[in-house]
Amino acid sequence: MVRPAGICPGAGWLQPSDPSMSKKLFLTVLAVALSTKAIPQSTTPTTAQALEQQGRWAEAAQAWRTIAQKNPKDARAFASLGVVLSKQQSYKEAASAYRRALALNPRLPSIQLNLGLAEFKQGHFGSAIPPLKAALLAHPSSAQAQTLLGISYYGAKRFADAVRYLEPAAKADPDNTELHHMLAQSCLQAKQYPCALEEFRQIVNKDPNSAPAHILTGEALDGLGKTPEAIAEFQTAAKVSPREPNVYFGLGYLYWKSNQFDEAERQFKNQLALDPGNALALAYLGDLEMKRSDHEKALTYLRQAVQLREDIRIAYMDLGIILAEAKQYAEAIDALQRAAQLDPAQPDAHYRLGRVYQNMGNKSAAQQELNKVQELHKAADEDMASQMARAAGRNSSQ
Repeated sequence: MVRPAGICPGAGWLQPSDPSMSKKLFLTVLAVALSTKAIPQSTTPTTAQALEQQGRWAEAAQAWRTIAQKNPKDARAFASLGVVLSKQQSYKEAASAYRRALALNPRLPSIQLNLGLAEFKQGHFGSAIPPLKAALLAHPSSAQAQTLLGISYYGAKRFADAVRYLEPAAKADPDNTELHHMLAQSCLQAKQYPCALEEFRQIVNKDPNSAPAHILTGEALDGLGKTPEAIAEFQTAAKVSPREPNVYFGLGYLYWKSNQFDEAERQFKNQLALDPGNALALAYLGDLEMKRSDHEKALTYLRQAVQLREDIRIAYMDLGIILAEAKQYAEAIDALQRAAQLDPAQPDAHYRLGRVYQNMGNKSAAQQELNKVQELHKAADEDMASQMARAAGRNSSQ
């Protein structure tokens, strides 16, 4: 077999050593050789930047690594390495490079924004927040920093903070439906119902057939105490999209809340017809049967609910009440303790536990639970008083 000659390093070009080598093969070898040139030992920032301009990201990254190794206090080299790594979507390494640059020179332009973006791209929303806040502080008019910060707060489930940054971002971009959805849901989760309602109504106006928008509008209306209007929104959602997830449960819950129990039952069963494993619908059907004093049927629904999900408080409360009345105290205690764990600020589970311990003759445990009830009531009263004081202060300053 005839072997082609190697690359002549001094000349920078190839010559076929055997006349039998085809011109096509020669050109192929030449192309491969030119595309895999090694990075010169005397790598400089100019060399690295030239590689970036050619889109040769892997080689550019290696060039910046070489420069950073030779000059470990060169903040710009680490910053540039971060940029190139981000281009390759190597965000974890990019974030590490940006942090090295930041430690060397906190005043490097765009370094905080780039670090925040690298963390954001990894879905590390909590880690993205500090550098993005610093970037916005340095450049208050940066729409990018503000939007990314708002979305990061949203991703970190810090909804009140998300509203603060998403609201101006959404106003500046009225056609960005996704951003307005995010703002609306942040307002809803932060219990800022007027803000949520305004956003959802704008979304519904643009898309009257958006069942999720009608559902969320209904939730905002319910938060404002406008339950009949909320029911109307859920009815519209069910009409627009009869198979929309949880639409019938939501409608049933609003009827349950309004003490319209027969209609609530019908909607919960509609939900189960679509989704037989809907634990919430089962739990509330159990609560309805408990209210009707049909404890056997209630227990069937409630036990199914807690087998499917372990975080439905009403199911554990109702189980505890029914089992306590049946003098099945051990099971009742387990259920009520779980209810207390799911919402430690509520006194009702502790009160019920106190009653169970009294019936069992355990006076010490009963008193401990009743003391807890008093503590929670006192804490709730103090919180209400502080809220009223803050509201009075705001009113006097207006």
